[in-house]
Amino acid sequence: MAKPVSLSIASRWLAGTALALLGGCSMAPAYHPPVIPAPAAYKEMPTAGNTVWKTADAATTTLPAAWWTGFGDPLLDQLEARIDSDNPTLAGALARYDMARATLAGARSGLFPRVELTPNLTRNRQSDERPLRGGSQPDFYSAATLGGDISYEADLWGRVRNSVASGRALAEASRDDLAAVKLALQGQLASDFVRLRGQDQQLALLAQTIDAFAKADALTRNRFRGGIATGMDVGRAGALLGEARAQYAVLQADRAVTEHAIASLVGQPASVFSIPRRDTPLALPAIPVGIPSTLLARRPDVAAAERRMAAANARIGVARAAFFPQIMLGGTGGFQSTALAGLVAAPNIFWAIGPGAILNLFDGGKRRADVAAARADWAAAAADYRVRALGAFQDVEDALAILHHLDEAQTAQNEAVASAAKASQIALDRYIKGATTYLDVATAQESLLRDQQSALSLQNQRLTASVALARTLGGGSPTASE
Repeated sequence: MAKPVSLSIASRWLAGTALALLGGCSMAPAYHPPVIPAPAAYKEMPTAGNTVWKTADAATTTLPAAWWTGFGDPLLDQLEARIDSDNPTLAGALARYDMARATLAGARSGLFPRVELTPNLTRNRQSDERPLRGGSQPDFYSAATLGGDISYEADLWGRVRNSVASGRALAEASRDDLAAVKLALQGQLASDFVRLRGQDQQLALLAQTIDAFAKADALTRNRFRGGIATGMDVGRAGALLGEARAQYAVLQADRAVTEHAIASLVGQPASVFSIPRRDTPLALPAIPVGIPSTLLARRPDVAAAERRMAAANARIGVARAAFFPQIMLGGTGGFQSTALAGLVAAPNIFWAIGPGAILNLFDGGKRRADVAAARADWAAAAADYRVRALGAFQDVEDALAILHHLDEAQTAQNEAVASAAKASQIALDRYIKGATTYLDVATAQESLLRDQQSALSLQNQRLTASVALARTLGGGSPTASE
């Protein structure tokens, strides 16, 4: 004869409880993060002939912690050092990390018993109509109690342990967020500094150009007074000089804005911060790229996304544990008397000890909804991890492609500058000898200035791309999680 269904269910529940009592269990699924296959090599990595970056195997030390020193400007090194101490954005990220660690400490407290001391001293009056009040009982009486309570949750289903695991993973994610913010700030400062030094070079070029145009303008005016040059020549020379001066003024404004941005990054008011001009070119650093399989471990943003996946996985266990009884072990005891005198005495001892359980029998589907929400949170965290991992490979490929092709562009542009300089000098010589009009001179000088500005712009873009490559590789940390 078949056993009743209810008895079968009860027997299975008792068997499961017995096993849990022996060893405890966890309701969290086994943690399996998505596998992102790493390419064997970067597609945009040149095979030979480059001096901008170099390959490195897994055992090779990659970027140094102070990777910006490769640009060769001591002032940049000093400014980068102020990020740690003075940048308010980094201070906020550090505070959020401290908050995550405090939250983890709070979750860990659930692994230990809770002990409370409850002293109590009262003066009481009983109601005349109190039920079951004896006639010999006084209207007024004192009560002195020195007691305590101890309680402990038997974490049979892993609710507390999974809460701790989730808190630990979130604290680690916050640590990686801190590293990502720091890297972003370091990269932003380096990019702004590169732009500032590029503007210094552009200003130096324009200053030289203005001086040359002013001499040419004076030459045409003298020739005009001597009846050799025309009014058109004077107008063209003056126009070139005025345009160069206008460009110089605009570039000064752009440099001021860049300087103000650097001031905010290092935690200084823009009104009291300044950087002296220096038109010496920055060095183009050699950046060890490494192999693709190490990238995801080095990127702090990817590491943070992976830790959030782990936290979401643990929260599934917390939600599933709500379907099982919450077992509490506890006790209370102490001394109780009607007076303080003689309170601590054997006859005044009271105590109670025993387990308790809470089992929610009906909640309108809330627990199932909580589990579904936890699983959806896991799916979202896994998708975010894939997005960041794929984006990391894209970032590196983008930076390598830019550096590769800008290197070729720089070589070609330098040749263009050399040719334009020759053409400008020939045109000026021919004009002085009266073999041509000033239109040829003006055209050649405009072309030379444009080519020189383009060459400086390409140089600045290559430096900025080097900063981007350092950032996309994860900076100089050995790994994001260390």
